[in-house]
Amino acid sequence: MFGNWQASDVLAVELLQKDARLAVSGELGRPCPGGTLRVVPLFETVKDLRAAGLVIRKLLSIDWYREHIIKNHNGHQEVMVGYSDSGKDAGRFTAAWELYKAQEDVVAACNEYGIKVTLFHGRGGSIGRGGGPTYLAIQSQPPGSVMGSLRSTEQGEMVQAKFGLPQTAVRQLEIYTTAVLLATLRPPQPPREEKWRNLMEEMSEISCQNYRSVVYENPEFLAYFHEATPQAELGFLNIGSRPTRRKSSTGIGHLRAIPWVFAWTQTRFVLPAWLGVGAGLQGVCEKGHTDDLKAMYKEWPFFQSTIDLIEMVLGKADIPIAKHYDEVLVLESRQELGSKLRRELLAAGKYVLVISGHEKLSENNRILRRLIESRLPYLNPINMLQVEILKRLRCDDANHKLRDALLITINGIAAGMRNTVSVLSAIYFAVYAKSKADEKKE
Repeated sequence: MFGNWQASDVLAVELLQKDARLAVSGELGRPCPGGTLRVVPLFETVKDLRAAGLVIRKLLSIDWYREHIIKNHNGHQEVMVGYSDSGKDAGRFTAAWELYKAQEDVVAACNEYGIKVTLFHGRGGSIGRGGGPTYLAIQSQPPGSVMGSLRSTEQGEMVQAKFGLPQTAVRQLEIYTTAVLLATLRPPQPPREEKWRNLMEEMSEISCQNYRSVVYENPEFLAYFHEATPQAELGFLNIGSRPTRRKSSTGIGHLRAIPWVFAWTQTRFVLPAWLGVGAGLQGVCEKGHTDDLKAMYKEWPFFQSTIDLIEMVLGKADIPIAKHYDEVLVLESRQELGSKLRRELLAAGKYVLVISGHEKLSENNRILRRLIESRLPYLNPINMLQVEILKRLRCDDANHKLRDALLITINGIAAGMRNTVSVLSAIYFAVYAKSKADEKKE
């Protein structure tokens, strides 16, 4: 169920099940497993996430619903949190913090009524849609949110990348199992002091304001987005399972998160994953809290993983390539917006390095850096070709040969920017296993 702002939304589905007699509509009239189908509320936008705990508390305060969960679902409530729309709504940094708080609140609500909870993470493959190394993501969840069970989506090309080969699939399941066991037996550390939460709240607010002032409030941004990326062309290439928009409106709000992130990844600007981050970090650092942020990075798994993922994205971004898209495809009157955004990208990189203590991006992951660098001789020419094809296609949009050529470049760039997630998962798992082995030797 999407967009559950009130407990009555869940109860309406339960009533529908009752009226449809789903409890006895199984094969040959036998009862369905568990009596009825599970109803799982989904909280995805920032507004939804902030109301998640309140909705769950309201539901569990209803005697009938609580007894229904205990009797028909073994005292187990499942709640889904979405990453894609929250990121598009408020920016990746704010979305990460709102998701963390929502999970804390949902867990607390269920604990108050003695109900077990399984959090279902609706994550995408890219960082902008909540993706990242599986092990790192699970180990950075709020304490108590992984109690022996966890659900997570694997979408699109990530299914093939992670489970396409038997050996790879086994490895991924090992990573999931190990991370869930460790998070259950040794929960991640919460923020050490209330000051850290206050700083995170302040950074989130600044980051969100910066993100929305660009994406939703700048009247030039929508036109810039359509000109600087292949988003408009993605719609007629039939490369996705769903339309690029939920409604016919051309606004960002009705654009699905997948094409939103995918379009920026094609230009190597990966804007959804870092926009607002630099402003948030800078705002707090300039108030004299740099040392606090460094301590948070070292001691708080959630904050460390958030910064590490942003650093990974920044390492994949390429300012000269993104600038080339602007110079060729964007009207001169709107190119200043692109220049401003590139300066924000540099600022984000600067403050991420200050907090992490690294001298350059991806310094803590040399394998990833070498992987990216080894692809540049192949990836850069494909981007150059795509820019030229887009330029010609926008003058002759019915040219099917140009459309075919564009599709080839899209696949090539997607392949060149992909794979870092699964590679990182294996790397983090291997590094952790080695550190544990070293501890035993000592």
